[in-house]
Amino acid sequence: MRKLDVVVVGGGQAGLAAGRLLVEAGTRLAVLDAQKTTGDSWRRRYQGLTLFTPREYSALSGMAIPGDPGGYPDKDEFADYLEAYARQFRIPVRSGCTTTSVERDVSGAFRVTGEGFDPIIADAVVIAAGGFRNPIKPSWAATCTIPQFAVDELGDFERLPSGPLLVVGDGASGRDVAALNVPHRPVLISTGRSRKLLPERILGRSLWWWLDVTGLVRAPTGSFLGKRMRAVDPFPNRQRDLDDLTSAGIEIRPRAIGAEGRIVRFADGSTLEPAAIIWAIGYKPDWSFIQVDGALDERGGILHHQGVSPVEGLYFAGLPWQRNRASGLVMGASEDAALVVDHLLRRALSTDTV
Repeated sequence: MRKLDVVVVGGGQAGLAAGRLLVEAGTRLAVLDAQKTTGDSWRRRYQGLTLFTPREYSALSGMAIPGDPGGYPDKDEFADYLEAYARQFRIPVRSGCTTTSVERDVSGAFRVTGEGFDPIIADAVVIAAGGFRNPIKPSWAATCTIPQFAVDELGDFERLPSGPLLVVGDGASGRDVAALNVPHRPVLISTGRSRKLLPERILGRSLWWWLDVTGLVRAPTGSFLGKRMRAVDPFPNRQRDLDDLTSAGIEIRPRAIGAEGRIVRFADGSTLEPAAIIWAIGYKPDWSFIQVDGALDERGGILHHQGVSPVEGLYFAGLPWQRNRASGLVMGASEDAALVVDHLLRRALSTDTV
């Protein structure tokens, strides 16, 4: 059984940001990535996807994304960037390694097991597997006989059956998928609460520049401004508000409330028989692989303060709203990782474990 200082679970942007800092600190570590190649989780996402932050706000610390800083990287470009980042900083990513259990033994060390690797004993573990794991679907989805797809399962749109497409959820991904599909098929989008998108540019500057320089994007999660930011959940309007979608030929429907066979019912009493449904409501995390006393609450949610668990030696990175709005976005990954790794290294010095 291999003994390491740190295991990082997850090889996406949060795991790589933490991995780079741990490499520079001289720790013995492994970054366990379930993907076959670094960046593959991005490569598999739907065609036409671009990040909604410009390149200058989509890079990890120490390495810019090539190209126009004000332009938006597409999914494959960003996947290649992550792969290059791991190579540039010699981060020991172990690909094809799916973590199924993190436990703590009687000595206080962590035992990490899974598929594709032998069990590892580590003094500290950073969970960077992301807060977006399982797509949210209503209970009636199980009895609906219409072909259904989650946004992160779409890949090539050509696999969708011909005919009307119903997108359920009007966040950034839902609106994006609807807009990308409307040139090829009838598209309807089921909306929830009213959402106001912010301008892509204000006085010639990117929305993200303003959120950055005003400090709004880094307003602490529990602060008044942080709570307001979370309620608004801003993303830029790149021809994605409801008026734009309607002008493009997309039909706006209210909340979908049920289905019988192939017929979907909406809150206004209308019905529809779509050829396929795309779920874009959101995601819920699954932390059941963390089998450590004191790490989870009674409902299976993680306990932490800014990524630091009450369990000594256990950390989290890349969580939505881990510290602020930037958390969960690439622009906040390096800052959040720095805080977590600093705490980890100070603990190691005090206990002489690294």
